[in-house]
Amino acid sequence: MTSKRIASGLGLLLGAGLAASQAVALEGDAERGEAAAGTCVACHQADGMGMNNPNGESWPRLAGLPAAYIAKQLHDIKEGRRESPSMMPFANMLDDQQIADVAAYYAELEPWPELPTAYHAADPNDEAEWLAERGDWAEGRMIPACSQCHGPNGQGVGDSFPPLAGQHAGYIVSQLEAWREGKRHNDPNDLMMGVAERLDEAQIELIADYYATLPERIAAQGDAAQEEDGQ
Repeated sequence: MTSKRIASGLGLLLGAGLAASQAVALEGDAERGEAAAGTCVACHQADGMGMNNPNGESWPRLAGLPAAYIAKQLHDIKEGRRESPSMMPFANMLDDQQIADVAAYYAELEPWPELPTAYHAADPNDEAEWLAERGDWAEGRMIPACSQCHGPNGQGVGDSFPPLAGQHAGYIVSQLEAWREGKRHNDPNDLMMGVAERLDEAQIELIADYYATLPERIAAQGDAAQEEDGQ
């Protein structure tokens, strides 16, 4: 995939509603969704925060993700557009209305206080932050910043670019590797494959750890700033 294709994909996606919005044709009911999500708790936990398993499969945080995004992933798994052997049996248990309801339920859960969305200058001495916020535009790499699509501080943008902040590192790594190896294809225009195939293992680990720990690091910075103001 060429740099031209990546740039073109970025432009198309930022101006389009995309298929994710089409995945939720039915209005979801969060109360019904809570009941239907009973089978999800074992992996994604009662609070929807999932679990990071360094030595095995990590289960993603669902709390606070856009309902349309959650619904699209469930439909894609159910219909074979996204490979997930562990999720397939559970997705197959849900009909279209239940998918809409479960998506509405998890979307309403709040995982943490809202993070600041204002632009901040990336620290060139912090390789992970620089890669996530500015990318790597060196000749032969041409890696766009994660924030170009997923927003400042990994807050997510719309229904097609989910929040990354606070997502489990193991899950982020597994998905970037799946895109890089051509095992995942359910993102619009295969944009993520074009990005992931340019990342090496070390960069994938840096990005995953950066976003997984971002909420607590921002909170710590806020606490430190308050302490300085109080002195």
